[in-house]
Parts: sequence; C-alpha cells; structure tokens
Amino acid sequence: MRIIDVHTHPVLFKQGRKPAEVRRLIAHGRRLGIVHMIALGDVLLYGAQPNAAQLRAINDENARLAREHPDYFTAFVYLNPLLGERATMAEAERCAAQPGFRGIKLEIANNAAHPCMRHVAKAARAFNLVVLQHSWSTTNIKDRKHQSDPADTALFARRHPDVRIIMAHLTGIGFRGVLEAKALPNLHVDTSGGYPEEGLIEYAVEHLGPDRVLYGSDLPIRENSVTIGRILGADLPAAVKQKLLYGNTARLLNLKLN
Repeated sequence: MRIIDVHTHPVLFKQGRKPAEVRRLIAHGRRLGIVHMIALGDVLLYGAQPNAAQLRAINDENARLAREHPDYFTAFVYLNPLLGERATMAEAERCAAQPGFRGIKLEIANNAAHPCMRHVAKAARAFNLVVLQHSWSTTNIKDRKHQSDPADTALFARRHPDVRIIMAHLTGIGFRGVLEAKALPNLHVDTSGGYPEEGLIEYAVEHLGPDRVLYGSDLPIRENSVTIGRILGADLPAAVKQKLLYGNTARLLNLKLN
C-alpha cells in the first residue's frame, strides 16, 4: 500500500540535517512504502517556548527539506502563539509564501484551550493551513498548563469549526480522545504516539469514520515498521486501511503525488 506519514521529525535535536542522513531517511521510508512525509520540524530544540528568531531557524530548516526534496517532504510551520498575533501571523505568512508548506505545527508552548490560540486559527484561515496540535491525556502527563488534553484540543476545534485540525497521538489520547473528537467533523486524529494498543485503531474508525484517521509515526521517536503494522494488523477492510495510510492525508492536505 502507498503510505503518507503525516507526523515526522526528520531533523530532531539537530540530528538528521546532513544530506547523507536525509538520503538514508528517504531510502528507509521508500523501503516501507512511504511515498511522502510531513516534516514538522525540530520542535523541542529550544525548549517549550521558542522565541521568534528560534522559530525562524526551525522553520528555515524545514523549508530547506521541502525545497530540496519536494517530491518527498511537505512542511508545517512551527508557531508559538504566546508571542502574540503579530508574530504568529508574520511567521505563518513568511512560511506560507514558500513552496512546500501546507500546515501549522503546535507543540507545548501553551494549552490548546488558551485564548492565544485564536491567533493560530486566524493564520490557518488566512493562509489555508491545516493545524496539527500535539495532544496527550493529562491524566498520564500532569501538566495541563503546557500539555493539551484531548478535551482541550477538542475545545479549540469547537471554537473554530472552519479550521481543519489534527489531534496528534492516538495512543496518547486513547479511547477518551476519540470520543472527544467524535462530534467535531473538522477534527482529525493521527495514529502516532506510544506502542500499539489492541482495538484502538478499530475504535477510532468506528467512532470517527474511515475518513478522519490519519497514519502518523512520530519518526524518529517511533519506528515506522511498528506504526505501519498497527494499521495493517487492524481488523479493517483493505480499502479502509489504504484511506488511513494514504488517502485521508492526501485529501486533507490536497497533495497531488505521482
């Protein structure tokens, strides 16, 4: 099956930026059937709350990947909405003007329910970008100031129903996260995060439908063979698996791949 990985960090803590490392990563992906990766950036390089110059450096690295390998990488612009509306809009506009950017990546600068997220929604609308929000159950990670519980990401989606949003880390948000997303048609879930859990993929498809679940690995933190295996091993029809692995991300990001 053809595969698009919607959640990767080809460069992480400065590792993976050398041309030889990028070539090895692409070869690794192609061996597993991954025809395209969404590069989310070296998002924790400068800690939880990067400043404007640090964001620019991270995004420039991501832009270089997409520019040098446009057939294999699509980039998301990394933002820190706590910097305010002007800074958020300026960096989103700068990156959206470059080829290869189709989304916004958010990490742990703030909780997704924070009022500053209105700046992210404004940027998403203005530049036609999808928002990927790092999410994890705060019953496991007890830091709700920075970590976005699935309920918080769902609240962001509810406040902005015209913005396309991906709630990251199906394993991290669990069954409760699926239920939080269920009634929100603009909210999708990616399958990255943690070890596979029996029945979780099937549960997500049952409650969200086959069109709102997207394959993601969190490469290099997770291994692609395992994260692909959780899809291939699910008790689902082959046509649904192909949607999860390829079709849903291609449609959501309007990717026209050969």
